Amino acid sequence: MENVYAAMLLHKAGKEINEENVTNVLAAAGITVDAVQVKALVASLSEVDIDEAIKAAPTMMAAAPAPAAAAPAVEEKPKEEDKKKKAEEDKAKEDAALEGLGALFG
Repeated sequence: MENVYAAMLLHKAGKEINEENVTNVLAAAGITVDAVQVKALVASLSEVDIDEAIKAAPTMMAAAPAPAAAAPAVEEKPKEEDKKKKAEEDKAKEDAALEGLGALFG
């Protein structure tokens, strides 16, 4: 998991995600580097648009706080059908995100 965090940190900093940079980040954090895992991570991420993956991650959307000004004064209760449809969509998004993450360790 530390390898993924290192890659995300490099992405956020606008740096290239390559074996050397990931290894340097891990070493700077005092983490024992497994060269095989680093190589597999870099290879897996070479075909991934990280910004799109972040946007598609349901956990990231759920963790973002909603602005207070945008909250409606009176909240209508959604119909039972809407609740079921939303639950199915959320499950499908979660499954898709997990499949993408599974490729990193596959």
